[in-house]
Amino acid sequence: MNMNLSLIIRNSIGLFAMSLALAASATEVAVAPVLDRSGLPSLGETWLNGNPYRGNPRAVEVGQSAYKQSCARCHGDDAGSAGGAPAPDLRQLNRYCRSIANPVLQAACMADNDQYFKKTVLQGKTVVGVVHMPPWKDVLIQEDVWAIQTFIESRIGGSGR
Repeated sequence: MNMNLSLIIRNSIGLFAMSLALAASATEVAVAPVLDRSGLPSLGETWLNGNPYRGNPRAVEVGQSAYKQSCARCHGDDAGSAGGAPAPDLRQLNRYCRSIANPVLQAACMADNDQYFKKTVLQGKTVVGVVHMPPWKDVLIQEDVWAIQTFIESRIGGSGR
């Protein structure tokens, strides 16, 4: 009887954990931000390989608005996971690239970082069936994604280069 009780408790804990995971994945929904993109160059339908807005002050403004509406609830108000935000500190994304002294190598590193950022935002993150970040591919246009990245890079005190 004691063995049956132990099995029931283990199964109940497992079911509870699965229901929490399903509830968490069901509540993360990508919602399009409401943005004023005036002043940003239009980028068209074909996705660029790198961030064309890096260092653009208007992109920082648009990116900040998009970030606050779409990203801050998980990544913190200032992209730094402050206040117990559950997601990673985005200001660290290009930390390694910033430490490279050789400009050619640094540019290559930033290009890789841009590809990683774009892929992650568009596809989202799902780990063992749990959605940690919803996919944004049908929600954000490339102007939004690159503006958000430009805002994040502005939080580290430089243009990211």
